[in-house]
Amino acid sequence: MSDRMQADAIIGVLKRWIEVLAKLVLAWREHRRSQRTLMISEDNGALVVRQSGPDGASRNVERKPKVLSTATAKRVARSARGRFVILALSADKIVTRHLNVPAQAREYLAGIVRNQIERLSPWPAGDVMHGFFVNEGDSASLDIQVLMTSRATIDGARATLTAAGLQVDRIVARRPDPDATPKASEPITLWSRMTDAPQEDLTTATRLIGAGIAASVAWAVILSIFTLTMASSIRRENEELAARAKTLQRQLQAGRTPASMASLPAPQRAWLSKETAASSVIVLEALSRALPDTAHLAEIKLDGTTLRIIGNADDAPALLAPLEQAGHLSNVHFFAPTTRGPDGRQFRFHIEARIEPHIKIADEAAP
Repeated sequence: MSDRMQADAIIGVLKRWIEVLAKLVLAWREHRRSQRTLMISEDNGALVVRQSGPDGASRNVERKPKVLSTATAKRVARSARGRFVILALSADKIVTRHLNVPAQAREYLAGIVRNQIERLSPWPAGDVMHGFFVNEGDSASLDIQVLMTSRATIDGARATLTAAGLQVDRIVARRPDPDATPKASEPITLWSRMTDAPQEDLTTATRLIGAGIAASVAWAVILSIFTLTMASSIRRENEELAARAKTLQRQLQAGRTPASMASLPAPQRAWLSKETAASSVIVLEALSRALPDTAHLAEIKLDGTTLRIIGNADDAPALLAPLEQAGHLSNVHFFAPTTRGPDGRQFRFHIEARIEPHIKIADEAAP
């Protein structure tokens, strides 16, 4: 039960986060579209349409008495694409009331107006759409001018424009006072798609964002599984190649014993002899590196893998260790006695060693 509650809590938090993200996306889209508005004003039964660009400039693009015709509606609908559509209701659809509240209540004006709507409006509180201005009175009080209309009026205006191919984003009212200041004459929002009817758009945006997140997670999981599978496959192939290489090496060594080499045809036996034969160049290089400058060679004899060198040196026994450590010779030893030379200072040495071939041939006794 505890695990289920935790899962429900996580799902609830995720849904709430997606809804908040959807609201932010809708708010950003509304703000971006509001930079290019399409204002529709009701004026003596006619609809006047004005467009404004990013700089706020407006121009009169359509005027028709009463209602829009089909041809006009199509042109206006085309011009409204990508724009923020605002409808300004005519003054005869607006009811104005006044409230006077103490100046200390400025921070709570929205709640005060909402609580007084049922007393001020001619419609039930649930059927009223309202907004308000604040007129500065004396220092002790505030004059609130409340503009109201019915929800039926809002729905009728939206339906009329929807039939003409226009989707309204905001419905506003202007203060019916020609002497009002510019600030007081600014339109007041009575209805907004973002705040009063967001459920449809919010549901769609939430569904799209949720689907996008689910698709991203699914792709991430698929990519991770694919990567792990490929890595495992590559590692398995490397292990198989390493095992095959070791097996081939053992087979190669086992198949190149002296007895098996003797049984091979002459061409193959020649190639194997070439591969396993010691290189005279490498032997000379090893001798030049291992022997000191005080040692002088008089004779070098290479017989298969056996090397014999004869010469003179100040310290003959000291030559054995460097030759053994050269890496190319093994079993280094004297094959004849070391004698003193005619000058009495140097000794004549006779050293024999076995040359390590390029490819070692396995011993017949090896398993």
